[in-house]
Amino acid sequence: MTVPPTAREYDAALIESSLDDPEAFAALFDRYSGMLYRYVSRRLGPEAAEDVVGETFLAAFSKRHRYDLAQRDARPWLFGIATKLVARHHRTEAARYRALRRSPVDGSVEGPADRVAAGVTASASRPALAEALSGLARGDLDVLLLVAWGDLAYEEVARALGIPVGTVRSRLNRARRKVRAALGDTDPTREEA
Repeated sequence: MTVPPTAREYDAALIESSLDDPEAFAALFDRYSGMLYRYVSRRLGPEAAEDVVGETFLAAFSKRHRYDLAQRDARPWLFGIATKLVARHHRTEAARYRALRRSPVDGSVEGPADRVAAGVTASASRPALAEALSGLARGDLDVLLLVAWGDLAYEEVARALGIPVGTVRSRLNRARRKVRAALGDTDPTREEA
């Protein structure tokens, strides 16, 4: 999901205006808290997600005076803070992947018949996927999940983690290879011809 250019410009302006009017920072929470909650919830579970998202915005608010106003879009900055906080909850995340290996898919898939079939096939691969994710190096996992669940572009992941774009590409490639190998070199969401 790409934020429209006017919103990106507005993020930097909101942060700048929040230096004089702290209430202005609430608009960033309104804009991005749902996105961050979905990302963190997938990594740590809904129990911890609310706390981590709250911590993310508290940290962002306290560091807003150091925000680079040339970066109009605050999303990578916020996802970077959230990812660092998720790393502190590493044991919770590892336990979540272990639980996912053992549990059925929660919730139903809505949509056309082909989406339902793809979801059923993908759910059969869930234990192997959880195993693969739990075996990835922290940096590779962060990059993979920021792209897949955070819906960030490579450049945004680089900003979020403070690493070069080339490192994002190599970590993502390595993570995808390991996950693909764990799934038997197949994509469970695509039908075999």
